[in-house]
Amino acid sequence: MILKGRRITKGKAKGVALVSKKPLSFLGGVDPNTGEIRDAESDIRGESVRDKILVFPRGKGSTVGSYVIYQLKKNGVAPKAIVVGEAETIVATGAIIAEIPMVDGIDVSRIKSGQIIEVDADKGEIRIEE
Repeated sequence: MILKGRRITKGKAKGVALVSKKPLSFLGGVDPNTGEIRDAESDIRGESVRDKILVFPRGKGSTVGSYVIYQLKKNGVAPKAIVVGEAETIVATGAIIAEIPMVDGIDVSRIKSGQIIEVDADKGEIRIEE
């Protein structure tokens, strides 16, 4: 299955999807040293974003969240790519400065945690292996 969206940052990645049904805050919600989700309200709390394709509806919270995404990359614990239903400034800026492929405009409810997905951000496409 191929889902079409919009490129936010360029690049390609393939990996295991980690899907949250809730918006995600990076400041205080994700440990920049380990990549572990700490947000008490998150449905993926305790999971790690490291080397995953991180999928969620949209970001929330402080603009410092962009820097947390950059820290994740610098610490080697960032997701391989980010897929969102709606890109907002915080996550988009973080993906840009960290050079993480990112696509938005995707119906994230069609992706399940554990699925292998390919992100071709250059084309704005997500391919889900079935």
